Amino acid sequence: MIETITNILEFELLNIGTYKVRVFSLVSIFIIYIITRIALYLIKKALFRKSKSKKLDTGNTYALFQIIKYIVWVMAIGLILESLSIKVTVLIAGSAALLVGVGLGLQQTFNDVISGIILLSERSIKIDDVLEIDGDVVKIQSIGLRTSKGLNRDDISIIIPNSLITTNKVINWSHQSKKTRFRIDIGVAYGSDVDMIIKTLEESAFEHPDIDERESIEARLINFGNSSLDFQLLFFSKNIFRIGKVKSDIRKIITQKFTEKDIIIPFPQMDVHFKKE
Repeated sequence: MIETITNILEFELLNIGTYKVRVFSLVSIFIIYIITRIALYLIKKALFRKSKSKKLDTGNTYALFQIIKYIVWVMAIGLILESLSIKVTVLIAGSAALLVGVGLGLQQTFNDVISGIILLSERSIKIDDVLEIDGDVVKIQSIGLRTSKGLNRDDISIIIPNSLITTNKVINWSHQSKKTRFRIDIGVAYGSDVDMIIKTLEESAFEHPDIDERESIEARLINFGNSSLDFQLLFFSKNIFRIGKVKSDIRKIITQKFTEKDIIIPFPQMDVHFKKE
């Protein structure tokens, strides 16, 4: 029985000169692949279980797992090549000139890959972070080695080259805190009661359930405009990604309260005088 199994494993599938591929090599590749997948599954389960028990940031855990995954797969590929009797060091040395040529042709791809390693190691960008890139606001769903995937406010998936994040100016709305300060600008007619306007604006924001730190709600008179007294309503919210809906709801509350209190929102006007000769 053992001799039969040995003969099967030693059976040559490919024989080119001194290079031979046996059944044993394919079995070794399959075993390495299965062990790698199982190891990554167990590592992932352990990391995320630990992050939940210690209430660690999910984005940091994901970034750490991505780095471990790439390292494990590089090691697995090295073992697979060795099982095929391909010396990795000899392969790299023999193809150095080719790699240089490929590197020049795929310079942008390598730039994206290096940027991906930087993002995963620095962890300045994490899963569920809300970024503003080139004027588009996206929520990060995954960070890969070459590209990251995000969802914009229209629920459209955006594929972002990692180099775009590391080399351009990017605003991370949720980096320091899960809540951000927002503002709504509004103008009212001259002659309005300023104190009543400020109180009405603050009450309008206070009524919305998505507003955090309600004691930090603040309304200000910021300018004397051409046609109006210009006010600004400031508030904090954790609903960063859908803040447009929050602002719309607050504006509707403001409109309703202004109507009830006969507060007028003016529109630009221009008086034209005709000179008699």
